[in-house]
Amino acid sequence: MIDPRAIIDPSAKLGDNVEIGPWSTVGPDVEIGAGTRIHSHVVIKGPTRIGRNNQVYQFASVGEDTQDMKYRGEPTRLVVGDNNIIREGVTIHRGTVQDRSETTIGNDNLLMAYVHIGHDSVIGNHCILVNNAALAGHVIIDDWAILSGYTLVHQFCRIGAHAFTGMGSVVGKDVPAYVIVNGNPAAARSINMEGLRRRGFSKADITVLNKAFKLVYRRGLSVDEALAELGVLAEQCPPVSALITSLQSSARGIVR
Repeated sequence: MIDPRAIIDPSAKLGDNVEIGPWSTVGPDVEIGAGTRIHSHVVIKGPTRIGRNNQVYQFASVGEDTQDMKYRGEPTRLVVGDNNIIREGVTIHRGTVQDRSETTIGNDNLLMAYVHIGHDSVIGNHCILVNNAALAGHVIIDDWAILSGYTLVHQFCRIGAHAFTGMGSVVGKDVPAYVIVNGNPAAARSINMEGLRRRGFSKADITVLNKAFKLVYRRGLSVDEALAELGVLAEQCPPVSALITSLQSSARGIVR
């Protein structure tokens, strides 16, 4: 299961049935959960915790020091959940003491080739980041979001649940839940109807969510004015609550 050409620090903790391919390096203070497969030429640095049944492909760099100029070697960490696929050339940096001291990746995510996850970022569950998508530091990606190829996300932005960014989007503000954005700078286009259908949202709920999108983006209302009316829609369609929460929690303002 462990190729003799791999370099494993004696302090690293490996669960049952962990596979590590040739020329991969696992450093000190690294823990890898049962059933995880590390392919060849992977570098994992600690402090890093990787859960169960993940796959990490060749030339990925997992748990490296942050590029933040304020970093002075503090023992920050990376935590990765279960059932994630981390493809070729992905780079994931640990956190900084100026923020959470931790970069966090949840469960069942797909990080395609050459994705970059900056320090202190948080990725939820069931997210897809397509080739060359890049997150600056302090970015939050909520569950089921999809970032198309070459999407760039500015630091401290938040991408809401079930949101979708088009290819090459440059995101400088928060993207509310369920919203599709694209362009440079990214602009809101519509509700993510197809994604919601695929995830089992009812036709009635999608209709109300589309109405909620138009309320926020097509009537010329301020966010506060839109929130006052969204409360009524949430009473008939509970999924609207996620949109309300993403608007209320926005610190950078929303993509328009």
